[in-house]
Amino acid sequence: MEPTRLFDFLYYQQQKFPQEKSFGYRQNGNWVYFSTAEMIEMANKVSLGLIAKLGVEPGDKIALVSTQNRPEWVALDIGIQQAGAISVPVYPTISQRDYEYIFNEAEVKYCFCGGEDLVKKVRDTQQNVSSLKEVFSFDEMPGTPSWETIWMEGDFSPVEKIKNAIQPGDLATIIYTSGTTGEPKGVMLSHNNVVSNILSVAPMVPVKAGERALSFLPLCHIFERAVTYAYLHHGVNVVQTGTDNLGGDEGDLKAIRPHFFTTVPRLLEKVYEKIVNKGRELSGLKRSLFFWAMDLADDFEYDKKYTGLAALKRKIADRLIFSKWREALGGNVKGILTGSSACPVKIARVFSAAGVPIREGYGLTETSPALTITRFEPGGAVLGTVGPAITGVEIKIDPTDGDYKPGEGEILAKGPNVMLGYYKKPEATAAVIKDVNGERWFHTGDIGKLVDGPGGKKYLKITDRKKELLKTSNGKYVAPAPIESKFREDFLIEQIMVVGEQQKFVSALIVPAQEALQDWCTHHGVEFTSLGDVIRLPKIQELYQELIEKYNPLFSHVEQIKQFRLLDAVWEPVKPDGSEGELTPTMKLKRRVIQAKYAPVIEEIYAGRKE
Repeated sequence: MEPTRLFDFLYYQQQKFPQEKSFGYRQNGNWVYFSTAEMIEMANKVSLGLIAKLGVEPGDKIALVSTQNRPEWVALDIGIQQAGAISVPVYPTISQRDYEYIFNEAEVKYCFCGGEDLVKKVRDTQQNVSSLKEVFSFDEMPGTPSWETIWMEGDFSPVEKIKNAIQPGDLATIIYTSGTTGEPKGVMLSHNNVVSNILSVAPMVPVKAGERALSFLPLCHIFERAVTYAYLHHGVNVVQTGTDNLGGDEGDLKAIRPHFFTTVPRLLEKVYEKIVNKGRELSGLKRSLFFWAMDLADDFEYDKKYTGLAALKRKIADRLIFSKWREALGGNVKGILTGSSACPVKIARVFSAAGVPIREGYGLTETSPALTITRFEPGGAVLGTVGPAITGVEIKIDPTDGDYKPGEGEILAKGPNVMLGYYKKPEATAAVIKDVNGERWFHTGDIGKLVDGPGGKKYLKITDRKKELLKTSNGKYVAPAPIESKFREDFLIEQIMVVGEQQKFVSALIVPAQEALQDWCTHHGVEFTSLGDVIRLPKIQELYQELIEKYNPLFSHVEQIKQFRLLDAVWEPVKPDGSEGELTPTMKLKRRVIQAKYAPVIEEIYAGRKE
């Protein structure tokens, strides 16, 4: 039988195709693997221990936080569910203030941590969280009990009784959103919310039993967590790691040689930047061949057929250049699914042209997460779109309540994957799940339009965030996301935020890509002492002005950047001192934080300026 509750997926794998290497990770330099049966055994020991040792009752909240993915996280997640408790996965990179807020609102009773620094952070939080009874570590640590101390064996009937009573519609997890515009909100997801989504998406994942998937996006994010359960459904061997261990000759991509993995666009952008920077270091014929192949990739479209000389050129480019890209990713990748934020068309195009198929999904934590996905099979993807709706989900565009371009509007969704609501926030829930012509629709806050795609299907194209629209003093609306996405395609730009709310024109704050800028300086006779010094040089200001002039014609007059400021900065999710950073854990801009931090810079841009 198909799973109806999240923990059913592990037993489904054991019944259909038990694996000797169901989950694995690198421990003290060695690869350690757990079979399906061993994962079940760990989860059962956790469930019994939570009930019999810790006195956990159905509905209690238990937090999970780890610096990187590991099999223990999955076993604990399943063990918590089987005990009828509610898992509250938390990002490791959030501030201590956010930890306190989440733990207090959710009334977390226990927290399980991976990583000594996280144990310390949670311990420091504990004094301000009255509900938090104990903190456990996945690793042996002096003064902190190991998660194995709660394990119990013996009569499993108390767990079976609770498991059998759990219904598909019951609350399974509370996941706190990144909080781009304010305090994080706890998204309540039932077993059925997530299970329905997994069963709709699983057939689109191009892997089969016994093949390998690399998992490095945080499991606390519903995207990677749901995909992990989809891997269980397929019998895929999941190897877990962190983003710091991926590349290079000794990295996990080459060691594991995965057939599939998920990622966020920014990581793909960074890989692309490194590849091109290495290409720039070449000389003579090798350099010419590299950029000749890159030029060929600009012509790529999904399902486009090449014949004659055009086909021969691409065969040569593949053998001499692109085959090396695939080998750097392990040589076996059948596909990569990206989500969480918009993937630049250029990135999807060049990797797919290189024989590494990139597909994009769209969804939110509130939708468990997938709403649409571009497919890997022929005729299933269109560049610049996020695909058609998945099975069971309905999408429609609401052109009301906003100043939208023709055909555009807020994206509304309906389906079994839409959340139960925000924890302890009925008003916030009512603000996003609203009645439309007698039906309840989730209002995503994203703006998009439906375009014609292969097979007569409608494909969704995202154009911006409703809450991120700027309104100039002339009453014109500007969508910053497409502008920022296009400018970030340039190697010299690490981050950019468009500003101009209630101003006469649009400007930008730009964080230069230091490595690429340093390389440019080397080749143009400019001494690079520090980023702070070099961005003040007239020659560097002129360089970025040329970039502005290069990309501005792609946008309407009101959307064009008139002024910019280069920043000596690194934007990150959390600062070294633990304070709030400029990015969410999924690398989205925290506009309110950036606006406040750089208010004097923005004020100086507009002081006495006219368009």
